[in-house]
Amino acid sequence: MAGRCPPIPLRPTRNVGGLLFITLLHSTLFLFCSSSSIPDCRLSSTGASANSPICASPELSIQDKKSKNTDDASCLKRGFSMLDAEFFNNNKMLEIEKGAKELNIPIIKANRKIVATTNGGLHYPSSLVFNSKWEHEETQDDAKKFSYPSVSGVMRPENEEDIAFMTILELGHLIRTKQVTSEELVRVFLKRLKRYNPVLEAVVTITEDLAYKQAKEADELLAQGIDLGPLHGIPYGLKDIIAVPEYKTTWGSTAFKNQVLDIEAWVYKRLKAAGAVLVGKLVTGSLAYDDIWFGGRTRNPWNIEEFTTGSSAGPAACISAGMVPFAIGSETAGSITYPAARCGVTALRPTFGAVGRTGVMSVSESLDKLGPFCRSAVDCAIVLDVIRGKDPDDRSSRKIFLDDPFSVDITKLTVGYLEDAEMEVVDVLKSKGVKMVAFNLSYSVESAQGILNFTMDVDMLAHFDKWQRSGEDDEYEAQDQWPTELRRTRIIPAVDYIQSQRARGKLIGEVKESFTVDAFVGNATDWEKVCVGNLVGMPVMVVPVGFQKIPDPPTNDTRRRSTVTTGIYAPPDHDHIALALTMAYQTVTNHHKQRPPIDNLGPDDVIPNPPKAMIPPRILKA
Repeated sequence: MAGRCPPIPLRPTRNVGGLLFITLLHSTLFLFCSSSSIPDCRLSSTGASANSPICASPELSIQDKKSKNTDDASCLKRGFSMLDAEFFNNNKMLEIEKGAKELNIPIIKANRKIVATTNGGLHYPSSLVFNSKWEHEETQDDAKKFSYPSVSGVMRPENEEDIAFMTILELGHLIRTKQVTSEELVRVFLKRLKRYNPVLEAVVTITEDLAYKQAKEADELLAQGIDLGPLHGIPYGLKDIIAVPEYKTTWGSTAFKNQVLDIEAWVYKRLKAAGAVLVGKLVTGSLAYDDIWFGGRTRNPWNIEEFTTGSSAGPAACISAGMVPFAIGSETAGSITYPAARCGVTALRPTFGAVGRTGVMSVSESLDKLGPFCRSAVDCAIVLDVIRGKDPDDRSSRKIFLDDPFSVDITKLTVGYLEDAEMEVVDVLKSKGVKMVAFNLSYSVESAQGILNFTMDVDMLAHFDKWQRSGEDDEYEAQDQWPTELRRTRIIPAVDYIQSQRARGKLIGEVKESFTVDAFVGNATDWEKVCVGNLVGMPVMVVPVGFQKIPDPPTNDTRRRSTVTTGIYAPPDHDHIALALTMAYQTVTNHHKQRPPIDNLGPDDVIPNPPKAMIPPRILKA
């Protein structure tokens, strides 16, 4: 079918390693080695002088190869000492040199070609901005709140399973009409967290005592006639990079699995002030990289043989499985879009700066974003409305005066669609009166992925410098991820980092000029769009649009499915447009209301049915 997305590939969100460079280091090594006691150890592009005895031999014995590696490492160590990075052992230095040559030089050269051909710095300023203001006092958030749709006539279901999949507004109606208390809802969702977590591995900490305390307070306030808004008494979960006092904030990593931070994250404060009830700290991939964490690897409820992909693994899996009504995740480079798409849930990666990040583990100050995972776009709009605003301690956060998504007249919008857009979405929006046009987002920058990796990895290493220097990275859960990536980062020249930020500025300008529609529809997990969208800071809604058969099904009657999704992208500060369009689509479709087959995989499935414990490794399909 034209425009249908293939199943999302099983690959890390940050699937390309750090693209960071050794060009400057080679010059340093040449100077050191030429004057060293090692005979003729000057480096060529292959790592040793073509005139050296080592390089002259076409075939080396094992002993000679070991000797060559030792000599090369000795030369490298002199250069690394200039960078105060001689703590790497020989094997790691050689690994860094090899990775830098293979992965980094093309990106550095591409960035130089884009922005460094003219002297004087008059063109392509860096996208980084310095603010000399000393005082960053807290200001009142006077952004106009959204006008939520009213709900009436909703009755409490007899089945707790049906309660678990109700929307925020439906659950709120049950609470306000005294059909259920917040404490009863907490009991329902705690039971589900405990029931499904042994299979899905999606929860780090169940905050049971705190949940009942907050639920009791919510019920007491309502009894006094005090209503804090649509999230009053509603249970939820937080990705475990978000700090909550007295509870572990593990960052998903073995090195930090017992860490307790005496910090109230800004987003947690906002939700607490709105009466929401925290029931769990949900899995983040280790140090916010993919879905592997110190306790295992989080699974997709729609097909529990496969993994969620993306570091907001817990929020996505828990929403999909009805374990919480909403959750907060984060994205630096695909960690909202990928797991939401894989698990078939509605999610919003908001405009950069829309939600404050104080008390949240940082990967990159200019890329990190917090956003909601929910049952629907309506729920996403409600949660965004509560958590958006200026965080006085996050200098990148700001008030974004969004229009009310519930009041947007979509018939006045022109919306583009890319070649990889799901055509059902295009057709539905067209039937609702939206002007739909073929569209292509054009820009000349060819190295968006390289720019993103430079930005993300340099920032990340600055935040975890001690972790690497102390050797704690050797205990990391997936050695081919952050450890390898950040070792290469150690040797990036400062000038080439700045060139990447200038190239990013050029990309932002070109995307802005090309964005001639109010929004566009396209694949939410295409890696190029993930890179560009995050570099520019544009919002995107992840929209479930259907299901496909899983590859290599154990039986034709299996109920396990691969989810199909698309993205609705809007310009920065226009999240309300993406929300309004998604809401319009979801008023006439029910893909977002479907429930995964956790308790009934279908007849003759190879997985224990229903799965009660960990899935045996022998049947995993990597």
